[in-house]
Amino acid sequence: MDRPQIKKLVIVGGGTAGWITAAAFARLLGQRLEIELVESEAIGTVGVGEATIPQIIRLNAILGLDEHEFLKATSGTFKLGIEFVDWGRLGSKYLHTFGDTGMNLGNVAFHHYWRRSCMGEAAPDPRGLWDYSLHLAAADAARFGKMDKVGNTAMTGLAYAYHFDASRYALFLRAYSEARGVTRTEGIVESVQRDGASGDIRSITLGGGRQVAGDFFIDCTGFRALLLGQELGVGYEDWSKWLPCDRALAVPSARLPTLVPYTRATAKRAGWQWRIPLQHRTGNGHVYSSGFISDGDAADTLMAGLDTKALGDPRPIRFTTGRRHAFWSHNCAAIGLSSGFLEPLESTSIHLIQSHVSRLIQLFPRSGDAAAMRDEYNRRCAAEFGQIRDFLILHYHQTAREDSEFWRYCKNMDVPDSVTHKRELFAASGRVGRDADDLFRDASWVQVMIGQGIMPADYDPMADQMSAPQLAEFLANLRTLIDRSVSGLPTHADYLARHCAAAEPVDAAA
Repeated sequence: MDRPQIKKLVIVGGGTAGWITAAAFARLLGQRLEIELVESEAIGTVGVGEATIPQIIRLNAILGLDEHEFLKATSGTFKLGIEFVDWGRLGSKYLHTFGDTGMNLGNVAFHHYWRRSCMGEAAPDPRGLWDYSLHLAAADAARFGKMDKVGNTAMTGLAYAYHFDASRYALFLRAYSEARGVTRTEGIVESVQRDGASGDIRSITLGGGRQVAGDFFIDCTGFRALLLGQELGVGYEDWSKWLPCDRALAVPSARLPTLVPYTRATAKRAGWQWRIPLQHRTGNGHVYSSGFISDGDAADTLMAGLDTKALGDPRPIRFTTGRRHAFWSHNCAAIGLSSGFLEPLESTSIHLIQSHVSRLIQLFPRSGDAAAMRDEYNRRCAAEFGQIRDFLILHYHQTAREDSEFWRYCKNMDVPDSVTHKRELFAASGRVGRDADDLFRDASWVQVMIGQGIMPADYDPMADQMSAPQLAEFLANLRTLIDRSVSGLPTHADYLARHCAAAEPVDAAA
């Protein structure tokens, strides 16, 4: 029997998830779909996802957004990576950058050459891996500029992402979506109507009795998962035994005096604190485990760790790390927090929104007969969640800290075999056991493992192809290239002022 065509898409919930979904569908499938987004101004959004990873550049390019206009509208800044403070041990610090350290040669990753230099035939090289990082040099100098590669060399330039005000990003995408035909409806969902035979959602009823019918529904209702979780009964897989933080407090503070191009994540007694520099203010938050610290002490920790004056009171958020057992059930898919949550440690929340939206568009059915597409979507989303989960677990588990009950738990907890395998392989050989479709590149795994204290016992034998003098010259030339390149960059603040300064006064309240 022929299934009816899918002609009407209903997105339930706004915020970053809802409006990214609306914008992408309007841009790519707007010619064949009527799109309606239902949201209520009476329902708040979590809105802590102000830091991103480079994949967002691809989303903005697909939407045809002008980078400078987007940053002006969202009071955005540039991001070269995340600085991790006190994670591997108290007093430690490293930058997980979006680019490579050094320069790869002959299909051999740079860190193998660096490791060889540390085990040198003559005097070992005392320099650390990040002494060969263009990104760290630029970050430390608070400089930024567009650089695809370093001069005429094969050394890659600056890879970057953004920090921005997530609520302003949602408003920016709302204007984009409405200009492309998306209908916004104000209202709170009071009930859901389903087909008696198939179980598919047919319509939602809003306050006042208005019904919104559709052929396919996307649940962007946040942690409530109103459609996929509550109505369709899709359960939740709890990962808090590996990622024990279950609460966060968020507070804005005044603009940093030096506008640095990186996020900071500082490990605390029972969690960690973020600092995200925007043009008009600084985003701050404390992610913590309620089993190891009280809410009051967590708030005190947050406020004591601010670098600038607070612009409000801490706002609480509760969550359980994990994911839905399925991401698409019947004629409904969950996007954003309604699909799962992996905490903001590596800025993956907004990426998962755009990743799921992109995947859903690739597999979007023409008619209601969608079983094969649904199964593939669920398989790929589950794999991505698992890979990101393992990367986050590594940050907590690979530590020498034993100064608090929380860190003793993290250090000694049982972890998935996939995490143990990666740690053991890297510790033995410097090689990364990365899946081909893993979001995080080899360079990311290398930086976090070395940054958190794993020093490989060996290196790739192919790194022995050059002589010791050639290796020393290669490393010296890299340092010269990096110093010369960074000295020619403008400051981050000057670059923003020249190209994408927000119109709003500095230090305005969020």
